Amino acid sequence: MSAFPRDDLLDTIPDVRDGLTRVERIILKVLHDTQQELGGRSVSTIMLYGRVCEIIDISQDELQRHLQRLTGKLNPPN
Repeated sequence: MSAFPRDDLLDTIPDVRDGLTRVERIILKVLHDTQQELGGRSVSTIMLYGRVCEIIDISQDELQRHLQRLTGKLNPPN
């Protein structure tokens, strides 16, 4: 069981302050903490996924979608 239960509605509503959803905020916080721990080095997606999964229940595909949105590298529709 994850440390924070997910409420799907609250997870999808962007915060008025910066437009980030709860899940995106968690991903960015974990990414920042892991980068600090690694001395500023890059964090692999699998390492990020493992650490995010310790906090919330998220699939690999869902994490990828959030990362694509955060980086602005969305896949074009077919």
